[in-house]
Amino acid sequence: MQAVDRKLKILFLCTGNSCRSQMAAGWARHLRPGRIEAWSAGTRPRPLDPRAVQVMAEVGVDISGQRPRHVDDLRGQVFDYVITVCDDARESCPVFPGAAQVAHVGFEDPPRLAEAAATEQEALAHYRRVRDEIGRFVASLPDSLVQPGNGGPPGSVPSAPENDPSEARPAPAPQQIHASVREGYARIATGASGSCCGPSACCTGDAGEAATRLALRVGYDLEELQALPEGANMGLSCGNPVALASLRQGETVVDLGSGGGFDVFIAGRRIGPAGRAIGVDMTPEMLQKARAGVASYRQSTGLDNVEFRLGEIEHLPLADGSADVVISNCVINLSPHKAQVWREIARVLRPGGRVAVSDLALRQPLPDAVARMVDALIGCVAGAVLVDETARLVRAAGLVDLELIQKSDYLDAMSTWHDPLHARIAEALPAGARLGDYVTSLEVRAVKPGS
Repeated sequence: MQAVDRKLKILFLCTGNSCRSQMAAGWARHLRPGRIEAWSAGTRPRPLDPRAVQVMAEVGVDISGQRPRHVDDLRGQVFDYVITVCDDARESCPVFPGAAQVAHVGFEDPPRLAEAAATEQEALAHYRRVRDEIGRFVASLPDSLVQPGNGGPPGSVPSAPENDPSEARPAPAPQQIHASVREGYARIATGASGSCCGPSACCTGDAGEAATRLALRVGYDLEELQALPEGANMGLSCGNPVALASLRQGETVVDLGSGGGFDVFIAGRRIGPAGRAIGVDMTPEMLQKARAGVASYRQSTGLDNVEFRLGEIEHLPLADGSADVVISNCVINLSPHKAQVWREIARVLRPGGRVAVSDLALRQPLPDAVARMVDALIGCVAGAVLVDETARLVRAAGLVDLELIQKSDYLDAMSTWHDPLHARIAEALPAGARLGDYVTSLEVRAVKPGS
């Protein structure tokens, strides 16, 4: 580690030097002015991204005066660290003579994520999410650049031996979790794989029939399932938050992680023409699938009261106090920032508004071999937290009248799927243990104070 009596000279490198590297340099100057001398550059510089300038200004960081710079302009400089913040820069990372260390810490590209946004607010939601991820990383510098016992470069993690499947993989970073979940659900939306949280089509035969059986098992009504637009039910449920919420005519309901629109379309029928059902999902492919069902929903119901917005549940594209009800179905467990999700729920609820969530939670900590499996996380298991921790997060967000009910329906159904993912999880459990000994389907109900 460098001596603490001088600033570390750090170059943040990205291909265009228009967004992520500029955000990182801005955060460093804002958060670590006495510890870091921040620079940024790109291998193919482009003009500063105005959306990046806007979202940084929202948190009090002015990067409008920063200018894109080509990495060749810095050849005479000597840096303590060069940190690539995008994969393109990593793949074409130039050599820096005299640089002490090069670290590769990739973040997703906001402009590319925003391409599928239907509105400017949806686009900005992507920028805000990446902004916050970069801010958390910069706040951890310089300690996070050195990992004791890791012989690889700073920012890297050791890999498990390829020939030893019993070795758990390293716990993924938050941005890796988001990317893995988004990729997994994109495959589901496009039909490239079976359900993340439900029976895999390749194992159960007919995916639609399997999804219907699961939905009936966790409390949905056959008539409302048959009325859904084609493809909306993909077997991603672990409960029935619409029923939990006891929706009323004229209410505004928000569904976190709305997928193909399953719960949104059901909620829309219950809230009637004066209500509004809003689905939020971070996967463009899921959003496209949900929006494709809107015309069918309108034709069959005569209602025009549903919409779908691109965004993450940690950064909801909704105004403060704009929702009467927030629901979610087997999604919050996937978030690497659950406390922030619950704060967002409290923020968007009106005083007296309520939340009804069906989720997965832990009865006891998972064995390390399961908890560190990325595919188990995408399967809604490894991301779950203890029931008591869920209660703490809900109360810490300021919500009251908390009710937690553990249900066995989902785990009972799991045992009949013969899904390869669940078979791998079962193999990783201690001898004689069942997944139900560790995981439960959890109903969560709470209220925002006020009236």
